[in-house]
Amino acid sequence: MACLNVLRLLAFTFLYVHLGYINEALATEGKHWALLVAGSNTWGNYRHQADICHAYQVLHKNGIPDENIVVMTYDDIAYNEQNPTPGTIINKVGGPNVYKGVVKDYTRKEVTPEKFLRILKGEKSLMREFGSGKVIDSGPDDHVFVYFSDHGAPGLVAFPEGELMANDLNDAIHYMHTNKKFKKMVFYIESCESGSMFNTLLPDNIKVYATTASTPNESSYACYFDKKLETYLGDVYSVKWLENSDSSNLRVETLLQQFKIVRRETNTSHVQKYGDMSFENEVLEDFLGGPEKVEQNVLQNQAKIIQPEFDAVPSPDVPIAILEHKLENAKDPETKKLIKDDLEKEIKMRLKIQDTVRQIAEHASQNNLQIQRVIEKAAVPRDYICYKKAIKAFKTFCFNFQEYEYALRHVYVLSNLCEEHVPVERITDAITSVCGTSA
Repeated sequence: MACLNVLRLLAFTFLYVHLGYINEALATEGKHWALLVAGSNTWGNYRHQADICHAYQVLHKNGIPDENIVVMTYDDIAYNEQNPTPGTIINKVGGPNVYKGVVKDYTRKEVTPEKFLRILKGEKSLMREFGSGKVIDSGPDDHVFVYFSDHGAPGLVAFPEGELMANDLNDAIHYMHTNKKFKKMVFYIESCESGSMFNTLLPDNIKVYATTASTPNESSYACYFDKKLETYLGDVYSVKWLENSDSSNLRVETLLQQFKIVRRETNTSHVQKYGDMSFENEVLEDFLGGPEKVEQNVLQNQAKIIQPEFDAVPSPDVPIAILEHKLENAKDPETKKLIKDDLEKEIKMRLKIQDTVRQIAEHASQNNLQIQRVIEKAAVPRDYICYKKAIKAFKTFCFNFQEYEYALRHVYVLSNLCEEHVPVERITDAITSVCGTSA
């Protein structure tokens, strides 16, 4: 009898300790958080909001609750006057409606780099009066996923209002690390020169992993032109990771495996990875969520109805490509003439931007060799104080990026002038001299 009581006591003790370990593990399991950002507006940039809406569907389907997903989108596409099916956004020709059910936490003029950084850092008190007020309210046991789709340039990604500079993004990442705002964090960035947001800036030992659509000095690519909608529906890097996530078992596929797949299938630009590789063999479920039951994705099934032509074009050339498609499909001479006029205006504006930037380089540089260097050299921004001031002057007096997206292709010259140690006052004087006082 005494022996039986001892066995019961041992069994009870084992069960008590074991349950304690389980409860402790559950208590520290952590949450999934996601921040999705479409950093553009207008019908010609349809694809960026389509990418973000598709990403929301992936996360939502895989169990990440809406209260843990923050979406920043200008939201001018679904009910745009050019949309023949109001309330619908698709991410590939013949694809499903990815707009349905998407939470829209911050829209229109609330989509700014300043608010993005506040949301990412979890600054609730600063966001209470805007949009949904939601932020990434993460802690030391949580996983955070951040996805951004838009235009970019060396050391920056664009927003409808303003630019997010690479140093400011990495300062926010360091703040989050110092304040234990995550256990692990993953960034996916779709933009031209997107590698410059992390190259030489993101440490390899703070549990932050990033992949980008391109190197620090090349374009990303748009794809899936829709003849009916007359715009591109997706971006190559983005649709590759999104469609892979639709068709894969996220409980099995790892970050590294997805990176290799996306890099192989994105044959238009060179997909990059940065940061901490110590957890790249963890499964995608840890960052994109995972369904209770492994089943084939409804989005994938619907998208199989039509396999669209894969017609990639460099992102900066999208406005010209759209006009060329319109011209090809136009029926009457009057419409063709109007499109030709628009195409001619676009080309003339691009030449004007190129000439303006060259004149700025000539005014700011000390000699012909320096002019040649700042125009021909690939940009590696380091002096962000100078770079920001130069960009602000360029936008104010020359070309606003929101109206003249092509101007982003040439701000590398401003960065190069800064890296040549040309005083910022000399650069801004050159800008005002060349462009005058008209924006």
